[in-house]
Amino acid sequence: MMELTVNGATSYCYTGGKPFDAAKPTVVFIHGVVNDHSVWILQSRYLANHGWNVLAVDLPGHCRSLGEAPSSVEEAALFIGALLDAAGVQKAALVGHSWGSLIALEAASRLKERITHLVLVGTAFPMKVSPVLIETSLNEPEKALTMINVFSRSTLAAPPSALGPGTWIYGLGMALGRRVLASNTKVNVFHRGFKACDSYTNGEAAIAQITCPVLFVLGAQDQMTLPKAAQTLIAKARASGKTVQVTHLPVGHHQMTEAPEETLSAIRDFLAN
Repeated sequence: MMELTVNGATSYCYTGGKPFDAAKPTVVFIHGVVNDHSVWILQSRYLANHGWNVLAVDLPGHCRSLGEAPSSVEEAALFIGALLDAAGVQKAALVGHSWGSLIALEAASRLKERITHLVLVGTAFPMKVSPVLIETSLNEPEKALTMINVFSRSTLAAPPSALGPGTWIYGLGMALGRRVLASNTKVNVFHRGFKACDSYTNGEAAIAQITCPVLFVLGAQDQMTLPKAAQTLIAKARASGKTVQVTHLPVGHHQMTEAPEETLSAIRDFLAN
């Protein structure tokens, strides 16, 4: 692990169990709402053991990272740029899930040639959130956690490679959400994250401005970010001449644990080019 001072606050990055080596290429993993670095456990550990620096970050105000929790995609994207500066990384690949995919997209559009690859997992634009879910995340966060842990998953029993045989995926998701919420007593990061997703309007402009190849990893049974809701970004990326790859997986919104090997393979093969 690494702790970096970013914008005056301590930021935690999981490195996949390997020391940071400036001579290696770097990949930054960005989590979604009420998640942390741990959702990337298989993908981050594999890449760390196969030639990559891994920085799987806890966003500010989430779990082990201090600082003010981002209230917008743009604010979080500025943090990613500052994180690279703090780590002394000139170039990096960005991999983001859900809210993290919008953060990665916006950061890539701002950082231009500093970003070598962009991976958008479970993405959509616009990423509108149900008003009921936004209201429930504010006033009844436990109920909202239940809702998203049902909506996000197409299976309650992930393949063994994700977290080990017998892992209770629903219970794990609930426990992680509670831990993330409890880690910040100043603001409701659940509601703040959903509002940031819902209010982000720069997706089409951002995808036109990136300078790197982009991979979309979409879940056919995703009820949080429907696969069709990514088509605007895919079409815009192709229209602006980007190298675009799209991987469809027969799972829900948590591709990293529902189809861990397939998600890893898609990311690994994309980063190899």
